[in-house]
Amino acid sequence: MPTIPPSPYKSRPVYTGLSWVAGARRHLIAAEGEGALAALDLLAAADADIKSRTTLLYTPGGSKPQGHGAKLAALLPGEAHEFPSIETLLFRLNVELTRANMSTRLYTTGTEGFLGRVVALAQSHGINPMSVVTEHRGSLARRVQCVHCKGFIEGVTTSIVPCSHCGISLFVRDHYSRRLGAFQGVIVDAEVPGDVPAAEEAYP
Repeated sequence: MPTIPPSPYKSRPVYTGLSWVAGARRHLIAAEGEGALAALDLLAAADADIKSRTTLLYTPGGSKPQGHGAKLAALLPGEAHEFPSIETLLFRLNVELTRANMSTRLYTTGTEGFLGRVVALAQSHGINPMSVVTEHRGSLARRVQCVHCKGFIEGVTTSIVPCSHCGISLFVRDHYSRRLGAFQGVIVDAEVPGDVPAAEEAYP
């Protein structure tokens, strides 16, 4: 499993791994792709009382079908919900957070781009990002925002990427915006237009 290397940038989140928060009356889990494996481990360690107070939202994301949804439903019958896309999961998560009370704890696991979007959504509901329990699983691919047109590019695995919105060639910086849940991409050939280095696979 790919692991995120240490970063000198303080903006980069640290993912501590999933573990139950003692004292929480309700548990809300958002999982994507291989994050299902972390959710399965978490649920396997839970007793019937914790499971009765847990709701899980899962989407396969970009992972190949592995039957994770059925395994999650078997451990959490009635409260494990599978969604066809990240967008539909986030829509449902927004609803859940709207009606969540102060004793609800949020857990999320999956790729870094997914984690960033979940945490950013939680933050929009007044939840302290540091209180969200996170675990990275799967690809190291990044979610990148073009600082020029403000568009987002998903699943970036190379050091240089063309913006899918405005066409500018972007250098993917290590600076991470917690508010946006994305890394920043800046024009790579500002000084010498057209001088774009070859893109290198950097985030497999």
